[in-house]
Amino acid sequence: AAGMLLLDDFRVRQASDLTIGAIGISWLLALWALDTSIGLDGESLGLEPHLWMQLFQLNVEFGIQLDALSALMIFVVTSVSLVVQIYSLGYMHGDTGYPRYFMFMSLFTVAMLGLVMGSSMLQLFIHWELVGLTSYLLIGFWFHKPSAAAAAKKAFIVTRFGDFFFMIALVMIWTKTGTFDITEINHLAEHGDLTASVLTGLTLGLLAGAIGKSAQFPLHFWLPDAMEGPTPVSSLLHSATMVAAGVYLLSRFFPVIHASPSEVQTTIAYIGGFTAIFAASMGIVANDIKRVLAYSTVSQLGYMVMAIGLGG
Repeated sequence: AAGMLLLDDFRVRQASDLTIGAIGISWLLALWALDTSIGLDGESLGLEPHLWMQLFQLNVEFGIQLDALSALMIFVVTSVSLVVQIYSLGYMHGDTGYPRYFMFMSLFTVAMLGLVMGSSMLQLFIHWELVGLTSYLLIGFWFHKPSAAAAAKKAFIVTRFGDFFFMIALVMIWTKTGTFDITEINHLAEHGDLTASVLTGLTLGLLAGAIGKSAQFPLHFWLPDAMEGPTPVSSLLHSATMVAAGVYLLSRFFPVIHASPSEVQTTIAYIGGFTAIFAASMGIVANDIKRVLAYSTVSQLGYMVMAIGLGG
């Protein structure tokens, strides 16, 4: 019996050791990527995409986009993820769902890195949805608590609402340009090859996705409830990396936003600015420390969205 217990304990420890080891290697590679991108002066490292699937006129290409923006995000994601996993060793010790927790955390890191590195808009969207899935699984990690189950469901439905409009933008840009390549779409926007209506539709679709994921007004209300998950989950997903994915999306398509009509840019700035003030005022009166952190996060994300709307 003692031998069985030891074996069980060893198996459980394997889950965390594997996760931490893999993320540690990723972190070292992220340092390398960051070092490479610094030498490129903001240009992209021209890595060729790979043709994944061909269906009539639809060519689905997957590739890696490595430039200053993505390299910085890769570094942030791997750094925060690594320290949170190490902290989780003690926090989750003795929890019945220990291996499940580390499996979900690994899946989240994969999804987040895929989102940040994707060179195609479709690739970005696939990982975007995977991040949403892992968020749902991790908020509802202690699913026997009714509050956690309800919070997970709420987060999933609210963010899916924003993602639906993001998907419409994805379909629309493909019907208009016949490409999913982010660099190409940005290039077309910069050179005035896209009409104002297409740019408006695309920008508003991207904005809707960002509003859902980065908890901006009016889809902000899932984030305070999301703190029902284990604390390391809140610190990694809902205060640091996942919620910044919306801001990353807007930054990635910055030339598109910059080329879109000024009213659209003003709308982005107003939504961000209003969220920053509104969430900060909610944080002042919240009495649960995790809710205070959640509102503070929403407020900070509002600042970032406002900066993008103002062309920062």
